[in-house]
Amino acid sequence: MKRIIYTVNLNKGKCIILTMLILILVIPIFVALFANGKKEGSIERSQSYNLSPNSIKFSNIKVKDDKVKIFLVKENKIIEMSLEEYLPGVVSSEMPANFDIEALKAQAVAARTYALAHLRSIGGVGCSKNSNADLCDTVHCQVFQDKESRTSLWPAAKKEEYWNKVVNAVKATEGEVITYNGELVMNPQYFSTSGGKTEDAQTVFGFSAPYLKSVDSPGEEIATKYKETYEFSYSNLANTINKNYSNAKVTATNLHKQLEILEKSEAGTVTKLRIGESVIAGTEFRFMLGLNSANFTISYNDKGVKIQCIGYGHGVGMSQWGANVMAQKGYKYRQILTHYYQGTKIEKIEK
Repeated sequence: MKRIIYTVNLNKGKCIILTMLILILVIPIFVALFANGKKEGSIERSQSYNLSPNSIKFSNIKVKDDKVKIFLVKENKIIEMSLEEYLPGVVSSEMPANFDIEALKAQAVAARTYALAHLRSIGGVGCSKNSNADLCDTVHCQVFQDKESRTSLWPAAKKEEYWNKVVNAVKATEGEVITYNGELVMNPQYFSTSGGKTEDAQTVFGFSAPYLKSVDSPGEEIATKYKETYEFSYSNLANTINKNYSNAKVTATNLHKQLEILEKSEAGTVTKLRIGESVIAGTEFRFMLGLNSANFTISYNDKGVKIQCIGYGHGVGMSQWGANVMAQKGYKYRQILTHYYQGTKIEKIEK
């Protein structure tokens, strides 16, 4: 392309004025550009799940940053340990130790990624239950138990075998995390059991993440909590609904007409439910009644209301039982992780 050159002859005074005008116009633009470059994105927090709103460049994570501060909720105190020391207590608490070793490895990588996403020393969100902690030891973050507490719940003959198996899964994946486009995955969600398909984060949490899309997860019918049936009397359910939603105005005699599923996702989660004069999300209904999942159907009989749930947990990210099914079919942990977290890579933190 031909360049057009303009020549302007100005005396010294005019040059000074022009220079000042240029500075007045250009400086605010540069300030705005640099300010915007530091602006962080945001993700709405859920009342039920601890989500990470920041972004962390994978290249900025070093092993020296891996001290984790854990808030022990029942004891109301904070303990500190290295990330790798912390992980066996999480993996053993979050996934059955009799699962395939490849599933346990996948769980270790997901748990490590989740922990780093909450590590305040590298820009993580921390734990909202205690501002001085990175994580707590409950389902609010990740369940954590020390070796003595966890092994006390296992059969005596299996204690050492199970614990060593978990430790080996952590060691085999040491330093490995899930990344997406050069950044640490900030929300590596996982849950127990799907109904054959995982959920999109948008459906459950109200935010979109490219690596938290719905994927197939077959073969989970063998899971211990794949299907659960709940029964409520008409009067008890009506009272519970009215107590939590005063605008619903349901009655025991008309509940079969006032309770209606309006919309479901492709994976089966109830997204809209009419209760009398109110419309709520299926996740709200789930928590109100203590259901295993928001994937449910409603039926009626002479005795009351029957609600049948499929799956266990929020349904987003990696299904733990699905991971075990994949492992038993011969898939390795990296294949399991990149299936459930679409478009991601498994990378190792630099020492």
